[in-house]
Amino acid sequence: MLHVQHVSKQFGEKMVLEDISFHVKPGEIVSLLGASGSGKTTLLKMILGLMPVDGGTIHYQDKDVTHLPMKKRGFNIVFQDYALFPHLNAVDNITYGLRNNPDLTTEAEVEEYIDFLGLTPHKHKKIHELSGGQKQRVALARTLVMKPNVLLLDEPLSALDGVIKESIKERIQSIAKEFGLATIIVTHDPEEALTLSDKILLINKGRVAQFDTPERIIQSPASTFVDEFIVRQLNIKRRNLFTLFGGSYA
Repeated sequence: MLHVQHVSKQFGEKMVLEDISFHVKPGEIVSLLGASGSGKTTLLKMILGLMPVDGGTIHYQDKDVTHLPMKKRGFNIVFQDYALFPHLNAVDNITYGLRNNPDLTTEAEVEEYIDFLGLTPHKHKKIHELSGGQKQRVALARTLVMKPNVLLLDEPLSALDGVIKESIKERIQSIAKEFGLATIIVTHDPEEALTLSDKILLINKGRVAQFDTPERIIQSPASTFVDEFIVRQLNIKRRNLFTLFGGSYA
């Protein structure tokens, strides 16, 4: 399990994050939800090890990784822009990280990941020949072959539309459950968070506004901010919100 406990971050005299605490179980998806500038990407970078923590601790499996270098944490990230190499084909992108870790994943396991993500017909295509959804699946496969303990996703659906977005959403849910990965997703989209996550950490001005299941956030918002943020961002009447996400309106 990943535990983030009382974490804070300060840039100069500005407190960007203050007293952030939450946890993620194996196979569980937690979305970091908030408006632009709320601190969610900064929090993701601290968990990954790209940015130092100013206060609090981060534990994985009861081990303190707060000051551990990124390479030693066993976490991995899929970036918003995929960060794929355009001069390599899909399979070479997927296996690129294994060049320095040849014994980490077998060829058979690589093929299993490719098949699991429906990429077998596309594995020899160049990146410019792939659709947005296929690029996202290549990025996911590249992460999976590195066998991460924790999967971090930065706005994974923002560049996708319609059926492709729903397909990738289902793939992410399958990955988390199939491989027992603690999964953290950064998003600004309440609908994305509500339909994709097991739990949501809603951040407002660098502090935790609510950490709960989607159902509880809809049914029992912790504050007026939580209630208004969800309803306003979805641009939907509160009565319809319960029906849309499987609740009941009293």
